[in-house]
Amino acid sequence: MNFGQAISTCFAKYATFSGRASRPEFWWFFLFQVLVSIAASMLSDTLSGLVGLALLLPALAAGTRRLHDIGKSGWWQLIMLTVIGWFVLVYWWAQPAREAGSEYASA
Repeated sequence: MNFGQAISTCFAKYATFSGRASRPEFWWFFLFQVLVSIAASMLSDTLSGLVGLALLLPALAAGTRRLHDIGKSGWWQLIMLTVIGWFVLVYWWAQPAREAGSEYASA
């Protein structure tokens, strides 16, 4: 999956919290979010806030699908409310996919 395919897939599944997301899909969309957020913050604080709100739901959905791909529940994203939770999530998001027989992978 390339950059454009990942972005279109994530926006096509804007609020889809079931299923799986591959590592390339998740990380390309993550890069897109970072680049768009940086560009928006250079232009205006208001625009930056609107971009953040617009990308929040697809980011959570992609993160949930990525966690399903490694056999974890999407609810684990709540640990990002803690500082150490960010490191744990990045580690999990970077893990290779598990077999489709996993509890959440088939969701």
